[in-house]
Order: sequence, then C-alpha cells, then structure tokens
Amino acid sequence: MAKSAPILLIGAGRMGGALLKGWLARDIGPLIVVEPNPGKDLLALAKKERIRVMTAADQAPPRLRACVIAIKPQILRLEAAHLAPIAKTGTLMLSIAAGTSIATLRKHFGRGARIVRAMPNTPGAIGCGISSLFAPAAIEPPARKLAEALLSPLGETLWVSKETLIDATTAVSGSGPAYVFYLVEALAEAGCAIGLPPLVAEQLARATIMGAGALLAADPRPPAALRRDVTSPGGTTEAALGVLMGADGLAPVLRAAVAAANRRAKELAS
Repeated sequence: MAKSAPILLIGAGRMGGALLKGWLARDIGPLIVVEPNPGKDLLALAKKERIRVMTAADQAPPRLRACVIAIKPQILRLEAAHLAPIAKTGTLMLSIAAGTSIATLRKHFGRGARIVRAMPNTPGAIGCGISSLFAPAAIEPPARKLAEALLSPLGETLWVSKETLIDATTAVSGSGPAYVFYLVEALAEAGCAIGLPPLVAEQLARATIMGAGALLAADPRPPAALRRDVTSPGGTTEAALGVLMGADGLAPVLRAAVAAANRRAKELAS
C-alpha cells in the first residue's frame, strides 16, 4: 500500500494493538495512534517504528486516509463528538465498535460521513479471526478495498449485504469464540466426571478443540463429512452423538443461544 495520507487509529487496546502490529508488518502507513493513556509497550513500539502517538483526536492532522475506530461502544459514545471534525473532512471512518449502528454514528459525525462498519472477533488478536463488513451503497469500491486491507491483519474478511446482518454475524462469529471456550470448559468438566484428573481433562479438551479447528482449516470438506469420518457405526462417538444430536441436544441450545445474542445486538444498536 502506498504511503500517502496517514491512517489514524483510535484506541490501541487488544484489537487496536493487533491492527497496529499487522499494519506495520504489511508496511501500511504512515500511522497515528490516539490513546489517552499510552502504555510502555505502545510507546516503545512508537519509538521503534516512528508511529505518532496522540492523547486526543483533535490533535490529528486535517488530511487522513482513514480513521479506524477501535474503542468500546460506551467510550465511543463519549468520544464521538471529538471525531466529528475528522468525519466531516470526508475521511473514511471504519468502526469496529460493537452495537453501534451507522445511523447512530451519523448523528455524531454528520449525515454525509463516509462510514464502514465491521465486526471482528477476538482470534483476530493473533491473526486468526474473521471480520464481517457492511458499507452503504455510496461507499465507493476503492474505499471498500481500503477497509478490507486495514482489517486483513486480523484474518479473513467478508462483506454482508445489509447492516442488520452485522448483528447476526456478531451472534455467530463475534460472540462465537466464547461459545467454543465454554465448550472446552464443559468437555473438561465431563472428563472429570468420568474420573480424569482436572489438569489432564483440560489438556485433552484444549488439544482436541485446537486440533479439530486445525483440521477444519486444512480440509475443505463440509463439517458434516469430517464428523462422519470420526463416527464409526456402533462406536463410542456414535453413542455420544446420539445425545448431542437428540431433540434436546446441542443444535437447539445453540440456536437459542445465537438468537439471544442476535436480539441483544439489535437492542444495543437501537
């Protein structure tokens, strides 16, 4: 990516920090970071990589290539007014704040603000995540391409056709890592219940989920095909799946869980 006008990052927490390191690795810049309380790691990185660190958005230069908003929704509500002058210059505003609709942002930034909304997930902190993006029709292809490039350090990207689908992706991929972590907890607890020592049960559960995820990444076949590979007729896996795939099994519980997350995402965005 050619170095021209700077990229402004608002917030250098876990996700913002992952973006920053990814941009540096891809030679995306120049970079400016707004962080009211910059830590030692950020200051050291800034000194090493010649990143400009500011404590407030109103210190930013008038010409920017994009402004990436990587702060929590409750903080964004307090800081949005300070970002309005940047939005009014026509700068692309890329928001990864959960539960904050484009309509809400436009109330602060102005109706003409060029906004792309995205929902990454926590595996993005190690470059293994996925981010869903939505842009209004007025956002031109080069700006969409820039938004993709800025999120690519977090992992995969995909576009959704309606903003309401951002809430749905939040319920599946945004919150999804927590479901998987809970599955590890539950699997380890189940192992303990049949006699495994707690540390052994957790090690087995962690390695199993990690290995299954790696196999999903390596094998393009549908998950159902991979499941069938493990399931021998009359065997132990078939016995377990008889419970998990029953009327009161995992599928209806997950449907209810994802629906609850989707409802809450809509409530937060309203």
